[in-house]
Amino acid sequence: QVQLVESGGGLVQAGGSLRLSCALSGRTFGSYTMGWFRQAPGKEREFVALITPRGSGTYYGDPVKGRFTISPDNAKNTVYLQMNSLKPEDTAVYYCAADDRSSKVVAGTCDYWGQGTQVTVSS
Repeated sequence: QVQLVESGGGLVQAGGSLRLSCALSGRTFGSYTMGWFRQAPGKEREFVALITPRGSGTYYGDPVKGRFTISPDNAKNTVYLQMNSLKPEDTAVYYCAADDRSSKVVAGTCDYWGQGTQVTVSS
């Protein structure tokens, strides 16, 4: 059974940076496409970024392109989301997700989800 544990959320001022981490356990890390999603109060869940197995490809949602970077650490079974130039509209609960089918990550229908970590950006 795959387990995902996020960390790294917090409160930051606009223009600042945070790095989120998502550790995968239970299965072979390199077999999964990993994704980040976010959900703000009163809004639908939104795709943020994904990385394909072994870091061969990345894809970002339009609101975060050029500001966020997703990257893997295969030795630690961990994927990171580096968030720079943060804006108040980035405030949300951020969720890590994984699936062995990239199409399901793109669709947001992943089999495995973390518990979420709160990111709050003050203006």
